[in-house]
Amino acid sequence: MTKTAKNFALTGAAGYVAPRHLQAIHDTGNTLVAALDRSDSVGILDRFFPKANFFTEFERFDRHIEKLRRLGEGNRIDYVSICAPNYLHDAHIRFALRVGADAICEKPLVLNPWNIDALREMEEETGRRVWTVLQLRLHPALRELKKQVEQAPDGKKHEIDLTYITSRGSWYAVSWKGDIEKSGGIATNIGVHFFDMLLWIFGPLIRLEVHLSTPEKAAGFMELSKARVRWFLSLAADDLPVGFLEAKKCTYRSLTVNGKETEFSEGFTDLHTAVYRETLGGRGFGLEDSRPSIQVVHDIRHAVPVGLKGEYHPMAKIVKG
Repeated sequence: MTKTAKNFALTGAAGYVAPRHLQAIHDTGNTLVAALDRSDSVGILDRFFPKANFFTEFERFDRHIEKLRRLGEGNRIDYVSICAPNYLHDAHIRFALRVGADAICEKPLVLNPWNIDALREMEEETGRRVWTVLQLRLHPALRELKKQVEQAPDGKKHEIDLTYITSRGSWYAVSWKGDIEKSGGIATNIGVHFFDMLLWIFGPLIRLEVHLSTPEKAAGFMELSKARVRWFLSLAADDLPVGFLEAKKCTYRSLTVNGKETEFSEGFTDLHTAVYRETLGGRGFGLEDSRPSIQVVHDIRHAVPVGLKGEYHPMAKIVKG
C-alpha cells in the first residue's frame, strides 16, 4: 500500500532551525504546502519545496490554511511545524490545533509550565496532538548512557558536570533572543534540551540552586533522583577552550559522568528527521514529556542567584566579563 504524503505548514521559515525541519519534512516523504515568516529571506525553501506558498503576514497565512481546511481531505494541513521565536510557540500551537492539524514545535515548547495545562485542554477539545523536538533522547550515545544508569545499583548518585558554550555575536542581544520576555533567557533558549536530557536519564528534580545568572551566562546545581549535576551555560567566546576560536569552532559541549566524558557533539544536529519519523508514527514526544524541563528552566529564570558557594561548576569561578 502506497504511503500518502502528509501536508505540512511551517512558521518561522527564515529562522536558524527551520532548515532541519524542512529537511525532515522532505526526507520523510511529505509536502510543505505553506510557510510563514515576517522576513522574506527564505531562499532555503528552493532547496526543498519551491512550490510552497509563502507569507510574511500571519493573517494571510491563517486565511490560506483555513481555506485549505474547508476544501477537505487531501487539501487540509495535517501538521504545522513551528520554528518561530519562543514567545510565539504557544500561539502558533493553538493555531495549529484550531485548524485541525497536529503541531510539531521546536524547543522550548512553551515558556511557562501552566501553558502546558491549557494546551492539554485544547488537545482534548480538538482531538489533535502537540508534539515537540527532544532530539537528544534519540542520540545513540545518550540512549546508551540511559541504559547504563538504569542498570546501576539502586540509590547510586552519579556525579555530573554539564558544560555548554556556544559563542554568539553582538546581534544576539539585539534580537528577540536577547529579550528574556521573548526567549526565556539563556537557560531556556540554549539549555532546555540539555535539562530535558538530564531529567530523562537521571530522573526527576529534587533540589535546584542557581549560582550565576546574567544575559550571557548561567550556572547552577541540580540534585536529581540519580545524579548530582553542576551545569554551566555561556554565550561568550572567551569561555571556549583554548584553540577553539583559532580552529573556527564556536561551540563546546561536554557531559562528564563520574569523571568520564560522554561525547555527543557528533550527530547532534542530524536527529530532526529521526524525531519526525517517530512523530509521524505516533511515537513522538508530547506535552507531558516536555513538562519537567519547562518547569526547571522556569524555576532557573525566576531564581535568585546565591553566588559562588556550595557545589558550583568550576567554570562559574573563572568566567571572564
